[in-house]
Amino acid sequence: MHTSKLEYRHDDTVLEGFLAYQDNTPKPAVIICHAWKGRDQFVCDKAIEIAQRDYVGFALDVYGKGVLGNSVEENSKLMTPFIEDRNYLQERLTSAYEIIKQQPQVIPSKIAAVGYCFGGLCVLDMVRCGLDLAGAVSFHGILQPRQQQNTKNSDSKVLVLHGDKDPMVSFDDLQQCRDELTSLGCDWQMHVYSQALHAFTNPEANDHKLGTVYNKQADNHSSLLLWDFLRGIL
Repeated sequence: MHTSKLEYRHDDTVLEGFLAYQDNTPKPAVIICHAWKGRDQFVCDKAIEIAQRDYVGFALDVYGKGVLGNSVEENSKLMTPFIEDRNYLQERLTSAYEIIKQQPQVIPSKIAAVGYCFGGLCVLDMVRCGLDLAGAVSFHGILQPRQQQNTKNSDSKVLVLHGDKDPMVSFDDLQQCRDELTSLGCDWQMHVYSQALHAFTNPEANDHKLGTVYNKQADNHSSLLLWDFLRGIL
């Protein structure tokens, strides 16, 4: 297994992704988008797990090299500017997409994206801005639709994995996301877990007040769906 940090830029910000792959034979790539804390060990471990399945795993960086939040307040402060300016967020996500396409280990026509929490919003925004993704998977993502009207049609396949008791996503958000994906032309599917809250895939999530709680059953089932989905599109 080869792992390395991959430095790249967007505007004046130095970003640092995490790359994992088994050998130099070109393979499909899976971009992993981090939650509101930043590019932490959770998404780096996911990149390695993906590489073990004979893909290239790339955990991108939205906030900047070495930038990680250490509290709910810090995480929110880091995420909010990108939530409020989705055009800028999409430009930053595009910079990660372009850098992974350039890697010699990657088949550039076979790229998918997977995201967790804030990262779920990120992968959906990658679809919304027309990046050529084979597919996108949102785990307990923020499903807040874009208010800007310059979205582009997409033939990407989309898998949304959602906790029915997620306090950060309203029923209207879920319905609007569904309607939007249909209007974009996506081939989409949603799976809703009846007792799951936000962050149900993260074993360290245990904040009932915030609504972020690990759910082993939802984690295991959604993981199986992920691997089946990736096999089908890549």
